[in-house]
Amino acid sequence: MRKVSTGFVYFFGALGGLLFGYDTGVISGAILFIQKQMHLGSWQQGWVVSAVLLGAILGAAIIGPSSDRYGRRKLLLLSAIIFFVGALGSGFAAGFWTLIISRVILGMAVGAASALIPTYLAELSPADQRGKMSSLFQLMVMTGILFAYITNYAWAGVYTGWRWMLGFAAIPAALLFLGGLILPESPRFLVKMGHSDQAREVLDTMNKHNTPVVDKELSQIEEQAKMKNGGWSELFGKMVRPSLIIGLGLAIFQQVMGCNTVLYYAPTIFTDVGFGVNAALLAHIGIGIFNVIVTAVAVMIMDKIDRKKMLIGGAIGMGVSLFVMSFGMKFSGGSHTAAIISVIALTIYIAFFSATWGPVMWVMIGEVFPLNIRGLGNSFSSVINWSANMVVSLTFPALLNFFGTGSLFIGYGVLCFLAIWFVKVKVFETRNRSLEEIEATLRAKAGTGAKDLSSAK
Repeated sequence: MRKVSTGFVYFFGALGGLLFGYDTGVISGAILFIQKQMHLGSWQQGWVVSAVLLGAILGAAIIGPSSDRYGRRKLLLLSAIIFFVGALGSGFAAGFWTLIISRVILGMAVGAASALIPTYLAELSPADQRGKMSSLFQLMVMTGILFAYITNYAWAGVYTGWRWMLGFAAIPAALLFLGGLILPESPRFLVKMGHSDQAREVLDTMNKHNTPVVDKELSQIEEQAKMKNGGWSELFGKMVRPSLIIGLGLAIFQQVMGCNTVLYYAPTIFTDVGFGVNAALLAHIGIGIFNVIVTAVAVMIMDKIDRKKMLIGGAIGMGVSLFVMSFGMKFSGGSHTAAIISVIALTIYIAFFSATWGPVMWVMIGEVFPLNIRGLGNSFSSVINWSANMVVSLTFPALLNFFGTGSLFIGYGVLCFLAIWFVKVKVFETRNRSLEEIEATLRAKAGTGAKDLSSAK
């Protein structure tokens, strides 16, 4: 292993999250100019926005599982190349179809990053720091979204500004590739490939030369690695079922609680309050900064508070905020005070999401699956997450027209409280437990009928 600092490893390991956030956030500003210059209809605009989501589903489904065979690092490098090609293709797109194809390619890298990075960071991190380090992915996502908002504002006055907005992502993609050349491979994958000496070097660096911890962890990894790679039958088998339920449930609830719809609707709420368009864009940047700050706080507390407590507390805060926001929106047309209440409730909602469900979902899907199907399990959960994202995004306009703003967000709020039931009943705790201990508990429960994992610590 090349001599690199743990900070370098974590930063470049999570850098794909920045591209993830930037490429999903930048289109909100760019589409305003694309639709004018390319004379797009509403259907075409929808496809330009949604093409990344379609690509993300494909990327998570195809590239994610391959990491079990070819390694996390190699697939991370491949994702960086795809990011680079997709970003330049989008920036130089000559017409509607070339833009769509470029956005799908870009989406494949986004989906791959969402499946690969939580696994990679979870496998590199010591057990007592895994939540903090894995949640760096979400911090990078929020930072990428903030950069997208800033870029949108900076190029808003330029006729071809949308090309710069979309093409700018090629720069961090190139940095990710260069950093990836120096990054170590996951010690779990190295052991599976028979390179225990290299795995020990990586573990020694990541655990700051704590030999007893390294010896124990390497021994556990070697024991788990004796099992051959699993496939779909193992993923849907009895032993993995608790992990699969967690992965799919968290992936779906993270989306159906309305996180993306609230973020998409933020500029409209600001204009309803009386902000001009430029002021609304600046306010959007303010929300982006707030997002990054709250997510940074979440990173610092991730390993000090149980994951389940964070998810339950976050869902309560999000549900209450949505109810208040719905009330404010219902009366915002005739009341300036009600509109301001809506903005405050929206900000609080975003704070709860960014501090809990945003990062915790990605951390946990990187933790709960056994080593021999970890790539497949994370990939499948990511596919479900992106599919739920696409369904919510595509149905939101129709539901908004049918129910109206005042009633629609009440529905999302109800789903927040349904998520609380799911976490209490179906999710088991993973904080301060090694990945091998989590897997051993799954195997023990499947083989001996041990106690419910929801009470495991």
